[in-house]
Amino acid sequence: MNQFLVHSIETAPEGSKETLKNVKQNLGGIPNLAAAMAESPSLVKGFFALRSIYTSGTFSDAEIQVLSLTNAMANRCEWCVAFHSFFGVKAGVSSSTIERLRNGQLPEEPRLQALSRFSSALIEAKGRVSEQEFNAFLNSGFTKAQALEVVVGIAFSTMANFAEHLTQVPLEAMFAEHRFATVY
Repeated sequence: MNQFLVHSIETAPEGSKETLKNVKQNLGGIPNLAAAMAESPSLVKGFFALRSIYTSGTFSDAEIQVLSLTNAMANRCEWCVAFHSFFGVKAGVSSSTIERLRNGQLPEEPRLQALSRFSSALIEAKGRVSEQEFNAFLNSGFTKAQALEVVVGIAFSTMANFAEHLTQVPLEAMFAEHRFATVY
């Protein structure tokens, strides 16, 4: 049962208010997951600091959404799957790619396929990917630095995915079209 409040700026702990104000200003609203994360000022501050780092790296918006959707599927985060499906469309990710990822399949586009495969391999192997998996990533046009950026993406996703599991926030109406239910 959900025991976490989906905070507003007014109800959030003092240490979270400024972060929520910035989120509202930058995103035009406060996603329910961020509002629930606000229960812990250290989590919400850390999450949005890492988000800033993650989104200012070398991956395109579409690649970030593919990576985040891959990670949400790996961690079975239903809210995050809906969220990144919605924003994947906005970032120009094809509906086919989004549907394939939501069905546990790899994208058809070779570059996105390599990105998704590498992130999944890192998660599954707890960071200990084989030389073959690492070289396949590099041979797809990615760099060693980008392999480490995937680690940033996994850290960002894990924070959101695990926080969602704890908070069980309701899905916003704007994401309802992308609702997803995992089978355990």
